[in-house]
This record gives sequence, C-alpha cells and structure tokens, in this order.
Amino acid sequence: MKKWEYLTAPLLVHNTKMILDNFGADGWELVQVVPGPTPENLVAYFKREKQ
Repeated sequence: MKKWEYLTAPLLVHNTKMILDNFGADGWELVQVVPGPTPENLVAYFKREKQ
C-alpha cells in the first residue's frame, strides 16, 4: 500500500509558476489551491509518495 505525505504552502499570486515549479521539482504533486487570508494570497495543498 502506498503511503503519502502532505504539505500546505502559501502561494503568492504574483509568483505562482516559480513556486509551483519548485515544489514539482522536489516531487510534490499539486492537489488543490484555495483562497488565502487576503486576495493576494492562495493556499496550495501538495502530496507525494513517502519513500
């Protein structure tokens, strides 16, 4: 059975591509993006298989 680890991270609207590319390069898969505390911020949820 696969086991997963999860990460929640702030996602700044003006720099989303770079942030997502960095997490993807580390093996994280984007699961969902939800609104953050302000309109300029989002919250990203990631997962990756545990080693």
